[in-house]
Amino acid sequence: MRVVIYAVLLIGAMLLAIFFLGERSRAQKNGESAYHKITAGEAKKKMQDTKDFILLDVRTQEEFSEQHIPGATLIVDSQISAEAGKKLPDKDIPIFVYCRSGRRSAGAANQLVNMGYTQIYDFGGIIDWPYETVSGSEQQ
Repeated sequence: MRVVIYAVLLIGAMLLAIFFLGERSRAQKNGESAYHKITAGEAKKKMQDTKDFILLDVRTQEEFSEQHIPGATLIVDSQISAEAGKKLPDKDIPIFVYCRSGRRSAGAANQLVNMGYTQIYDFGGIIDWPYETVSGSEQQ
């Protein structure tokens, strides 16, 4: 009986692995980078040169209220999978992601790519953003 249970579990694990390995974003299927890691300066220039884009802050509400980049949309990194569909409906629009230091933005960028978003730019943390910031809880 144990052998049968182990066999079923093994087959289930293999099927899950095959499923998740087969799930790749359009960007990955086209041979493009999963997401683009850029500097704050490169992000600023790209945003100035791009008509439609989303600036995504993945920190907490408290961090956002204390200081954020004007025009940013807040989705806490732990809520990306639940909130992205509502707040980020266009999977092909450029999305510029940041957090405080760069760790959470990298994780969020990976999540977005895995969800099928095709133009993700991670510019790290607001601590490296030398340009204008604002305070308050109002978001784009």
